[in-house]
Amino acid sequence: MQSDHSKLKRYTSHPKKRQEHRTNSFWFCVKTGFFAGLIWGLLRWLLHAMQFTKVLPAFMADPFFRLAFLKTGWGNVVGIGCFIIFSIIAALLYKLLLGRFSGPRAGIGYGMIWWVILFAWIGPIMAITKPIYKLDWDSIVTELAVFTVWGLFIGYTIAFEFTDEVSREPIGAN
Repeated sequence: MQSDHSKLKRYTSHPKKRQEHRTNSFWFCVKTGFFAGLIWGLLRWLLHAMQFTKVLPAFMADPFFRLAFLKTGWGNVVGIGCFIIFSIIAALLYKLLLGRFSGPRAGIGYGMIWWVILFAWIGPIMAITKPIYKLDWDSIVTELAVFTVWGLFIGYTIAFEFTDEVSREPIGAN
């Protein structure tokens, strides 16, 4: 028969042996950006196909490919790929600049800022997008909504992973 002390020793872990949960922030942001680009890139393609927006799903690839190609199926695939690469970079940038914030607000603002950059500032200057005053209201509202939710996805995913202290508590701790 075992003593109570040996049973207790078997079920408790030594403090030095307890492994702490550490997430590699670089690879986590790469994965988050990949899935943000894939999910919201496919949604942008669907919204374009349903004519909610006139902005091509491949608008980010416009400086590198001809417009006739970007309107084809393979052009849409290239566009979604460019959106995935953009989302990975945006996720890494979010972690660097806003990674300490918790909650959804920073991510919502982040997505809106990217919309302003791409549709009101750099996009028209580089002729990637039409100026806002030349877009119809459906396109403006749809793209703003997609970029807002895209930013929320990136921001809240990163915030939840790196500010969630409950998941780091030992099992059974109160």
